[in-house]
Amino acid sequence: MQTSPDRHEYPAHWEADVVLRDGGTARVRPITVDDAERLVSFYEQVSDESKYYRFFAPYPRLSAKDVHRFTHHDFVDRVGLAATVGGEFIATVRYDRVDADGLPSSAPADEAEVAFLVQDAHQGRGVASALLEHIGAVARERGVRRFSAEVLPANTKMIKVFTDAGYQQKRSFEDGVVRLEFGLAPTDRSLAVQRAREQRAEARSVQRLLAPGSVAVIGAGRAPGGVGRSVLANLRGAGFTGRLYAVNRTVGDEAELDGVPVYRSVGAITEPVDLAVVAVPAEQVPAVVAECGAHGVQGLVVISAGYAESGPEGRERQRELVRRARTYGMRVIGPNAFGIINTSPEVRLNASLAPETPRHGRIGLFAQSGAIGIALLSRLHRRGGGVTGVTGVSTFVSSGNRADVSGNDVLQYWYDDPDTDVALMYLESIGNPRKFTRLARRTAAVKPLVVVQGARHGGAAPTGHAVRATRLPHATVSALLRQAGVIRVDTITELVDAGLLLARQPLPAGPRVAILGNSESLGLLTYDACLAEGLRPLPPLDLTTAASAADFHTALARVLADDACDAVVVTAIPRVGEAPATDEDLAEALRSAAAAAPAKPVLVVHVEIGGLADALSVVSRTAGAVPRTDPPPPDARPAPTRAADTPPPDDVPPSEDTRRIPAYPAAERAVRALAEAVRYAQWRREAAEPGKVPAYDDIDEKGAAAQIDTLLERGEGQTLGAAQTRELLARYGIEVREARPAPTPDEAVLAARAVGFPVALKATAPHLRHRADLGGVRLDLADEEQLRRAYCELTDLFGAPAELRPVVQAMAPRGVDTVVRAVIDPAAGAVLSFGLAGAASQLLGDVAHRLVPVADRDAASLVRSIRTAPLLFGWRGSDPVDTGALEELLLRVSRLVDDHPEVVAVALEPVVVATRGLSVLGATVRLSRPPARDDLGPRTLPVY
Repeated sequence: MQTSPDRHEYPAHWEADVVLRDGGTARVRPITVDDAERLVSFYEQVSDESKYYRFFAPYPRLSAKDVHRFTHHDFVDRVGLAATVGGEFIATVRYDRVDADGLPSSAPADEAEVAFLVQDAHQGRGVASALLEHIGAVARERGVRRFSAEVLPANTKMIKVFTDAGYQQKRSFEDGVVRLEFGLAPTDRSLAVQRAREQRAEARSVQRLLAPGSVAVIGAGRAPGGVGRSVLANLRGAGFTGRLYAVNRTVGDEAELDGVPVYRSVGAITEPVDLAVVAVPAEQVPAVVAECGAHGVQGLVVISAGYAESGPEGRERQRELVRRARTYGMRVIGPNAFGIINTSPEVRLNASLAPETPRHGRIGLFAQSGAIGIALLSRLHRRGGGVTGVTGVSTFVSSGNRADVSGNDVLQYWYDDPDTDVALMYLESIGNPRKFTRLARRTAAVKPLVVVQGARHGGAAPTGHAVRATRLPHATVSALLRQAGVIRVDTITELVDAGLLLARQPLPAGPRVAILGNSESLGLLTYDACLAEGLRPLPPLDLTTAASAADFHTALARVLADDACDAVVVTAIPRVGEAPATDEDLAEALRSAAAAAPAKPVLVVHVEIGGLADALSVVSRTAGAVPRTDPPPPDARPAPTRAADTPPPDDVPPSEDTRRIPAYPAAERAVRALAEAVRYAQWRREAAEPGKVPAYDDIDEKGAAAQIDTLLERGEGQTLGAAQTRELLARYGIEVREARPAPTPDEAVLAARAVGFPVALKATAPHLRHRADLGGVRLDLADEEQLRRAYCELTDLFGAPAELRPVVQAMAPRGVDTVVRAVIDPAAGAVLSFGLAGAASQLLGDVAHRLVPVADRDAASLVRSIRTAPLLFGWRGSDPVDTGALEELLLRVSRLVDDHPEVVAVALEPVVVATRGLSVLGATVRLSRPPARDDLGPRTLPVY
């Protein structure tokens, strides 16, 4: 690396792995003096046409002067980056800072000329677009604000790279050359372009893993049993449609293993291999990865254990695995993974340890834990009494230690996967909560996303998982996920219950629930469960235990036709009578009635009717058929029924136009799933109109930025003084009432005269601050006599003024005391919080949270989402307070922390909200330099 004294230190934080358009990966890093030979080799592989486009003239080879210029950089005014695969250059980009006349310059000049060169074999992979993002981020970091580029008109590919980037541009044509100029400040369009490219690339990288044309199982033993041999058997058993190979370095002269061609190494396979399943001891994996990379394998599923879950040595072994794989452009699932499954008839991939391939269906499943993955697959398989009896799983990914491919990548794939309607995820850690929340919000806008998070209360990530540290409690993270549209549940049972409902039933239009069934008691239990979940149940309709299948059909059809209900829960127990209906008859009755109202969801709660659940999952005998009403012949034998845990036969053909009704063995489970669907549907409706961030004319953004820069020049991580805090907040239209120090009774009187009676006297010592319940506050002091008496009382109770730190403040109009806070979490980003002031709210944890930036709709919901919100709206005859002013305050605080990432913490406490207006009585602000890269930076793969 460069060490010359006239150059800046090598910027290692510019190194990054990126996913390209085709799903492969490349390494982006600064070019150094050590890269001379790589640069020459790279240039020799570039076509004459590409060289002509770069230098505007025939340029067959680089001179020694050229090589020196292109490898010697100061990393400030002259910067070069390279994209590498396998350690070799595939593309380069550089910028040179110039002055207004286009001559070489240095800061404070803020313009630079930029130029690219991409090897012809890698053109069309999105390499130049990724390099533009990274060189743009580097330039902004070094004070460059604008790029200029000169391009030949015939070089349409490079012109498209610039014009499609989304920056504000100026274009001119002179002397046969197109000149492009564009600012580097991120815009809404550039950010949208970047994230769309990120989604396409990461989705493609997962698609290459889930739909390979060929698979090699490395470590398939010759003897039956063992991990590799089991995976091979599962691939064969699923009927994988592509080419299948076995690899075993100890193989003899055998040409096949279980009918699969077997080779001693991947390199010996004469045809391309898309996916390698690695099941060898951890110490042999590095050689396998190098072999796969040299053969052009696109991705790895590493079943092998012995990595980060085993301790520090294993953690370093895991990092090296990912580094090696990415060097060759490969993505990795695992290590310590359970495997992947794709049930599509065109693929039929079971590259996992699951001995039985799930039924083909439309539920996507992701689990970080192999054990939980097994449990979920098994539970979905057993729940024949519901949509999964036919619907099943589209894709399954168990990521193990999640060293590379994570839940974020799989979300990118599911977002526009036409075969997945519902996404279920079991997460033990979230490596990048900020990105996960962003992707979850986008995914939830088009299809339900149900998440259960394990290790919620352990305080640390599970062994083997490396994640960013977060200071947010789990309850806050959970609230933020719900804000993003995620359906948060607590158990895998609830995960499956919600998934079954959402996979085949429409979303409810509201919370009104009709309840009907043949058991009054079960109906009342369902009614109570609805109330507990915040739904609005209608009085249960009791059909009596003698109700026939036809009675159920008539009652269900009637309530579905009623505009007063949005969903129906049917409760059923075994019929009492001479001729009880079969399970199939009842299922057919419910299906045919539900088919007449396809816009309303129907759920069934069954007790001791094991066959009903199965019958509801199979295709109806006759579409729209009404069940028979005549009793069966006296000698008719009842149809046999399967046990509740026995799945229906796999040979039942699916039918898209058949209504399949999910069934639950308990009312609480059915209602909880329905309540989640109701809340999600409400979120979908609100997300369709996300609101706006108001532009307040009195905000002085530039003045605030200048003040922040001046303050930070004095040092990092500082909490502002009272005067500085009031000045900064005032620039955003937030007025803080002045609190004057009162170290003596006389100075307290002078302060009161200055602010005007009546006043409040407060102790601000850390143990008394914001603790009115301890008696450290005296209010409504109307004159000097009352003030002096209160001062004496405080000092008698709590000690000398030096310990109390008393202040005098003008009285604010009476109202409801609230607290507004904003904090920058290193993992989740900027979070805005709101709650009522006081010990009760703190004890109950009654605080609501929203991600910044907050729109007007978010501010309104934030105020109303705490449990004590009724106190703001006239509870028990009190006057409603000015929630409009409170929402405006929330929006202004959100703007402050969004505009200035250096503002890492804001606390306004208390904020007294009166019937008209509000008063901010206390405020603290903390500043710190923001990280070099944030969520607006270039696309990068995480490094754990």
